[in-house]
Order: sequence, then structure tokens, then C-alpha cells
Amino acid sequence: MPQYLISFNEGAMRHIPAADFPAVGQAAAAVVLDAIEAGVYLFAGGLLEPNTMTIVATDGTVAHGPDPACRDFIGGFTVVEVASREEAHRWAARIAAACRCAQHVREFMPLPPQVEARIRRG
Repeated sequence: MPQYLISFNEGAMRHIPAADFPAVGQAAAAVVLDAIEAGVYLFAGGLLEPNTMTIVATDGTVAHGPDPACRDFIGGFTVVEVASREEAHRWAARIAAACRCAQHVREFMPLPPQVEARIRRG
């Protein structure tokens, strides 16, 4: 079954007054709990500010801070496994309402068969 990344960019929630964040958190948690109950939830989380990130180069060198060429960063995400893009859109709409910001929906590429087989074996 296809898996979808539902995400929003860092800063997309800046329009929300600080006093409203507890309600936003409760609304978002309610959607996640519904997704768990529906059996479509795989993973979700919010990410710390981009200035806390590190970049690891192909030679293993670690640089602190975001890539200066990058302007957009994911602020939070949910990964669901659903039958169709339309179903992913329905979950994204619920998350958008809860988080009070638009959501991006992207489908994951299928896993290589040998990886899929290994996951199924456990």
C-alpha cells in the first residue's frame, strides 16, 4: 500500500498566537490518535529549528547549521499508509485544520524488493 509524507514548512505556524498552541497541539494529537485507530499511522513529529541541524557530507565531514543554499525546511510531518492519494488528501485536510496551516502531500517511492522482503520477515 502506498505511503505518503504529509508535511508543512518550518514557519508555517508562525501566524498562530502563542496562547493558541495548546489547542493546536491537542487538535493535532487527536488527528494522530484517529490515524492510529484507523491503522494508517506510521510516524509523525515536529522538527527543531533549522539552526539546530547538521549536514553530513559524503566524506563524513559534519557541518553545523543548515545548508545556506536551502530556503525551505520541513517543520513537521506525518507519514501514513493509505490506499490512495485521495485518502492521503483527506488525512492532510484534517491535519491542516488541526495545525492551522497548509500541508504538502508526497508519495514515497516503493522500496526495493529485497528491502521489502526483509521488513516483512522482521
